[in-house]
Amino acid sequence: MTGDTGQGDAIISATGLVRRFGDLVAVDGVDLAVRRGEVFGFLGPNGAGKSTTVRMLTTLLRPSGGTARVAGHDVVSEAGEVRRRIGVALQDAAIDPLMTGTELVRLQAVLFGIPNSIAQKRGADLLDRVGLTAAADRRVGTYSGGMRRRLDLALSLVHEPEVLFLDEPTTGLDPMSRMALWEEVRYLNRERGTTVLLTTQYLEEADQLAGRIAIIDHGRIVKKGVPRALKDEVGSPTLMIEVDADQRVAAEVLARYGTERTVDSGMLGIGLEGGAQQLTSVVRALDDAGITVVHMELNAPTLDDVFAEATGRRLEGADETESDVDAPPPTPDRTEDDPSAVTEGQSGDEPPRRRRRSAPLRAS
Repeated sequence: MTGDTGQGDAIISATGLVRRFGDLVAVDGVDLAVRRGEVFGFLGPNGAGKSTTVRMLTTLLRPSGGTARVAGHDVVSEAGEVRRRIGVALQDAAIDPLMTGTELVRLQAVLFGIPNSIAQKRGADLLDRVGLTAAADRRVGTYSGGMRRRLDLALSLVHEPEVLFLDEPTTGLDPMSRMALWEEVRYLNRERGTTVLLTTQYLEEADQLAGRIAIIDHGRIVKKGVPRALKDEVGSPTLMIEVDADQRVAAEVLARYGTERTVDSGMLGIGLEGGAQQLTSVVRALDDAGITVVHMELNAPTLDDVFAEATGRRLEGADETESDVDAPPPTPDRTEDDPSAVTEGQSGDEPPRRRRRSAPLRAS
């Protein structure tokens, strides 16, 4: 797999990581190594195992198998040490709606033992950086969804963590808020040296922010590497066409010019050998066959092409509810022999379970 790194220089490492929910294997033998000081993208559709993996790495779920270390500490036997060194902003942030943004930031500082003199200035700076200064003294219950996501990010940064986990951080955000969060991630990584593990199903987000990515599908990592190198592996650009006639005939024509590629439903696609120079020949051949082209586009290789090459299907436009199909019934995650495990709300690639998290949990 392209661009992989050994475990020796990794601040986040996992070997053979497994998580089962009854008969459902949500994460199936994940090996991962994230270097200190990088932004690492964890890419995949809902239901792939991204959030489940993050919850194991952040001590919120106990692995069913395998091992993982974060910031030099084992996520099971040294869970408390891991929590002191990480910041976590999850999809389903459970923030007390009766408290204000300022109060929550100060509470988070108290839980981490930060002196009040430092906490006040740091809290004000963080709220300003995430664009919440004007709303700092309003109750969180009056915040929009995007404002809550930004507040959760600020809370995760109060103690200046070595490692920041962002799980689907821009889901549901408007374009301006999404761009602002991207800039904050770049700032944290560039100016503060914070290691960031970012899970996302947005291809552009991974391309914009991550130096390396891993693509996960059905609980297994199917591809890793540097985005540009992975796209180069795809090779020729993808030609996609829509026709108003029998697709079988059009497919036979296209097969002369490249190998079939997975594209959106209703379209035909090939990897066009020779690139744009062959477009005229393709159009003429289709015309000679009496085929009318309704739509045609030629796209340079993208991360979606990388995903399609690895899995045989497209990531863009994935059904966001597909993960619910095989989800088992609610299962409490805390057990008598697992006092460190903490249950989480449903996240899209986990079965539904009881919500047990509140804002102070990160400081345990």
